[in-house]
Amino acid sequence: MSLKKHSAHKKHEAESSETIDTSFDDSQITPQDNKKKGSLLSFFVQFLIIALVFFAIGFTVGQKKVEISRKNIVPTINILNQSPADTQNVDFSLFWEVFKILPEKYLDKSAVDGQKMLYGAISGMVRSLGDPYTAFLDPKQNELIKTDIAGSYEGVGIQIGFNEDKRLTVIAPLKGTPAEREGLLAKDLILKIDDIDTFEMTLPEAVEKIRGTAGTRVKLQLLREDETEPFEKEIERAQIDVKTVDLEYRNVENGEIAIISVSRFGDKTDMEWDSAVEEIISKDVDGVIVDMRNNPGGLLTSSIYLAGDFVKGTIVKQKLSNGSIQSLPPSGQGRLLKIKTIILINEGSASAAEIFAGAIQDKRRGQLIGEKTFGKGTVQDVVDLPGGSGLHVTIANWLTPNENSIHGVGITPDIVIEMTKEDRQNDKDPQLDKALEVI
Repeated sequence: MSLKKHSAHKKHEAESSETIDTSFDDSQITPQDNKKKGSLLSFFVQFLIIALVFFAIGFTVGQKKVEISRKNIVPTINILNQSPADTQNVDFSLFWEVFKILPEKYLDKSAVDGQKMLYGAISGMVRSLGDPYTAFLDPKQNELIKTDIAGSYEGVGIQIGFNEDKRLTVIAPLKGTPAEREGLLAKDLILKIDDIDTFEMTLPEAVEKIRGTAGTRVKLQLLREDETEPFEKEIERAQIDVKTVDLEYRNVENGEIAIISVSRFGDKTDMEWDSAVEEIISKDVDGVIVDMRNNPGGLLTSSIYLAGDFVKGTIVKQKLSNGSIQSLPPSGQGRLLKIKTIILINEGSASAAEIFAGAIQDKRRGQLIGEKTFGKGTVQDVVDLPGGSGLHVTIANWLTPNENSIHGVGITPDIVIEMTKEDRQNDKDPQLDKALEVI
């Protein structure tokens, strides 16, 4: 669910994840015990240093300066913001004390895993920011997210995120997947995953629980928008191989229309898009309908590339934490600048799909038809960390070329056409019908 890729790679040796039993009686220490105690102290110091490194990274990304002073082995961290009045003093001795007490006193020594404790501490630190899209990912979670962007994984085929109340939500079911066949819709709240409440669940945790081996099942408790009673769906997982761009044609009174459906913006999207556009140009069609419905987003760079085939100038603007606004120009080839264009959107169109639609609307390049979009307007930077872990951190709000923010609001189409429950049940598509009529 990240929009911009960026990697920060550093040489770092893998830390041990051994379980260490630190319970001992100081009154009966032998020379050998002293050696063990020294090793134990070394273990804690190593993990403390790592924790401090991650702490510094987090605040550096947030454009804050960090100063670390040390008395003996217990550091104090000063976080310097915009002015001296904003300086925060963080005494790290509390972390040190808890990190020491747990292995000494916790009943189940086999559960005390230094590496997991470190990951948990970092995850809690990141979660304290209160932004559900800023999250620390352990190596397993990080790998799951990467396979999602690559477009091939085992799961049910839904893109998930958070609504304005920070509740776990279906952004969109992917076309041709178990989630779509079971009738999941955009903005369905996910209340429980296999009877586990999702109230304080992070996005990586939710992805990890929903994913699983093809053929196994996952139970979701859902609440549909404007309904009061939750319902359950038990969905069988499958191998998900997402083809992100599909092309078909329709003959209308005034000629032939190409319909390009973009299901998401992943690693293969630009290549698949190029193939479709080359075919459209060779056929000399009379118009293009780009179907962005139930497109949950993906890579910012891919969205800009596709939009660059239709418009010139700024595609999207980013408002950074310091208040500055950065304009991002098109990277596409401008191959469809003059062809008549309609864009289909709905409440499952989110993030990078909204960037595409917003550029088309603001530039008056084509009409938007359908329903108001999801309203996910923040940009996440993806930082790869040592050992396979990762950090997704919100770095900006994105704005349309006319500097309209849609976060929590969405984009309203030029022509509003609702898709009813009866339409879905009867395989009717009034939104596409209207697009074909208009074009």
